Amino acid sequence: MTNRQIKSLMCIAVVMAAGLGVAAPPAAAAGRRVHPGDSIQDAVNAARPGDIITVMPGTYYENVLITKRLTLRGFGASTVIRPPVTQAAPAAPAAPDAQAGAGAAAPGAPAAPARAATACSQADTGICVMGTPEQSVDEVKIRSLAVSGFKRNGIWASYTDRLSVERVISEKNGTWGIAQERSTRGVFRGNIARDNTESGIFIANTVAREGGATDTLGAVIRRNVLTGNRIGVTVRRVRNLSVTGNLLTGNCGGVFVVGDEGEPGAGAMTIRNNRIHENNKFCKGNSRLPDIQGVGIVLTGAEETVVRGNSIRGNVGASPLSGGILLFKSFVGATNTDNVIQDNVVRDNQPADLANQGTGTGNRFVGNRCGTSVPAGMC
Repeated sequence: MTNRQIKSLMCIAVVMAAGLGVAAPPAAAAGRRVHPGDSIQDAVNAARPGDIITVMPGTYYENVLITKRLTLRGFGASTVIRPPVTQAAPAAPAAPDAQAGAGAAAPGAPAAPARAATACSQADTGICVMGTPEQSVDEVKIRSLAVSGFKRNGIWASYTDRLSVERVISEKNGTWGIAQERSTRGVFRGNIARDNTESGIFIANTVAREGGATDTLGAVIRRNVLTGNRIGVTVRRVRNLSVTGNLLTGNCGGVFVVGDEGEPGAGAMTIRNNRIHENNKFCKGNSRLPDIQGVGIVLTGAEETVVRGNSIRGNVGASPLSGGILLFKSFVGATNTDNVIQDNVVRDNQPADLANQGTGTGNRFVGNRCGTSVPAGMC
């Protein structure tokens, strides 16, 4: 092909593109950098929806409130957000999150960003992502940073859609490591949540009241490392999510699925391919919940949940909740119904590898490799 022919074809292509209305590629998201000594919050306030804020290595002493679509990313463990040196007056402590009928104190359900800012500060939380009942905050991404030592939560989200938290370290916080309520399609992947007073990862319909489970529209908790917490993962009064490929060890309990008597029931979820080993830390009980120690997976008030292909070993304790996989009688009268416990390796858990308590119906234990069960005969 001659040069003249090539040029002619290029001209034709340009004319065709113009005729078909082919647009120029969209402009890349604007980037902002925050350095030690700068304010992350100032950068968030100045950002336009869709901006990427890169937080350089260093320690930042502040709370961060996000009320718009953006990406906040750091450099892993070398980018650390810690409580401000001058703390706001602490809020009343939250109730333990595993209580089947009781709600923990909420960091606030704001009707406007100003209320959200107040709630975030009073809650002593590292990063708050706050929408409103009228307008969710969509597609916020939090990446590759650490939040440590806050009086309540490392990361808290309310009224969000498609929130993504990945490769975050959330440690030594006074309630939850990473928590979300009233939200849909969240993705929590590749995080480390350790040594938090309550759950490492906590997903709920709402923490302020009881009520029927809400549909998360496919929330994902995947490939996280959860250790040293009261409970590794708690999913409370929600439906339609997956807990897959996580490592849970050294907590008081591994995974709690908690429902109540409301409709629709909690469940319709998958707990699959997790390693839940030696969660033998001791946590004292309270008026609504017994002591927690040696707990693998507990379902209480759950329905249509599939627990499959997990490795659950060496969870040992003397609590009524202790053991490998337990369908537990609910304190508020909710039953476990139509759950499938299948193809799990459940070994060396005490007092039993598998236990089915309460009056629920339609629960099936199929193909599990285990040594002991209550009642006998399920292994």
